[in-house]
Amino acid sequence: MLAALAIFAIACYLLASGLLAQPLFSGPSITPAKWTRPALVIASIAVIVHAAWLLAAHRGALDLHFFAALSLVACVVSALTLVVNLTRPVAALGVIVFPLSAVLLLVDSFFAPPTIPMPMDWHIKLHVTVALLAFSVLSIAAAMAILLAIQEQALRHRQISPWLSALPPLTLTESLLFRLIGAGFALLTVALLTGILFVNNLFGQHLVHKTVLSIIAWLVFGALLYGRWKHGWRGRSAVNLTLIGMATLLLAFFGSKFVLEVVLHRAVD
Repeated sequence: MLAALAIFAIACYLLASGLLAQPLFSGPSITPAKWTRPALVIASIAVIVHAAWLLAAHRGALDLHFFAALSLVACVVSALTLVVNLTRPVAALGVIVFPLSAVLLLVDSFFAPPTIPMPMDWHIKLHVTVALLAFSVLSIAAAMAILLAIQEQALRHRQISPWLSALPPLTLTESLLFRLIGAGFALLTVALLTGILFVNNLFGQHLVHKTVLSIIAWLVFGALLYGRWKHGWRGRSAVNLTLIGMATLLLAFFGSKFVLEVVLHRAVD
């Protein structure tokens, strides 16, 4: 039953990303809505089934082991991508996010070792949930930054290919990027505050590097937002700082988990 759910969700993710990619490679002659609407419906089904699989496979608990956490983040990022596409249609986000979600679900379903979720008090769950949302929103911002860099590079070299014509205007991409960074920065701020308030021995239990790296990422995104507000930062500077901040946050969230669980095969809370 669980395997069937996972396979169905993976197939829906891949089908949705394929439909969203059609206008990118067919050019403006293809009406984006023709492919976007059914793709979003199929992707919604994928997210719902993915969430159902997570609940069943991880006993309805918040499992933060490496592969389980990656799969959970993928599900949340996919759900947020659907929301973004409903308010600001950016099909390329789904083309990037949905196949990655399919891969992470595949790994968690069929290749990851079995895990037992660790018990957590409500305040720790609150901290983890806010941190998860912050990471997910900023992940989408990183995908937008990559999209923005590709658009700027193509326009700079006057490489107006059919897929570029199907993308939203550069100003829309940039505006959405900074809105996502602003929302992610606010959530990351709350996550750090709840960590200080609720997590015992914050600088122990494999948490010292997570705390330091998360603060560094917070400073990077804060500097980017300040630079945008004060000096109008945009373009390559915005892209580079976004990717640096996201890379730092990725190390904070998953760096030690990868080393301890995958490389050293040690359990970690």
